[in-house]
Amino acid sequence: MRWTETALAVGVVLLLVLWVVWVDASRLDRLHRRVDASRGVLDAQLLRRATAAAELATSGLLDPVSSIVVGEAAWAALSAGGPVPSPAAVSGELRQVLAADLAPRTRTAPPDLDRGQVESDLTAALRVALADPQETGALSADPAGGSLLADLSSAWYRVQLARRFHNDAVAQTRAARRGLLVRLLRLAGSASEPVTFEVDDEWPDGLPREAPSA
Repeated sequence: MRWTETALAVGVVLLLVLWVVWVDASRLDRLHRRVDASRGVLDAQLLRRATAAAELATSGLLDPVSSIVVGEAAWAALSAGGPVPSPAAVSGELRQVLAADLAPRTRTAPPDLDRGQVESDLTAALRVALADPQETGALSADPAGGSLLADLSSAWYRVQLARRFHNDAVAQTRAARRGLLVRLLRLAGSASEPVTFEVDDEWPDGLPREAPSA
């Protein structure tokens, strides 16, 4: 084989290797972006669920003990999600509660809160408060209560769906990062390895399963 043919073969192999590296790097970048996007969607749905739970707690339709327990758990979840939503973003009595509570301080979440544990605590509080199908049935019969439960049901469904998509995206990204070429050439760069979001989001026995609203 003449040197020109050898050089051509080497060039083709080099181009092929560069193409494979570019494909792997592009795919890894897309996967990381997908993880970021899915986590943003999950955070938004968790915030929506916490807001629905807080409005239920402040509605006066739950018994006093359940109202306190659910309200405290909902507020912890709202705080753990980052900046707490402005009072204008919510409705009813919750707006007044937020406005009064947020006036003297900056709406910033404590940095040491475990988001998954806080959300699991909210799930546990709601599961106890909505454990009796007969009681929630009576609550659903009330127009205001039915609307609040429908909002909570829709938000809960979206949380479960968003968490499933996010964890799937994390699993795919972590698998891609374990590829030989990715590890050898350190194609992941400085991007940290994504982690799944683990939380207890088991559906309460007494919460009706409503079709998710828009």
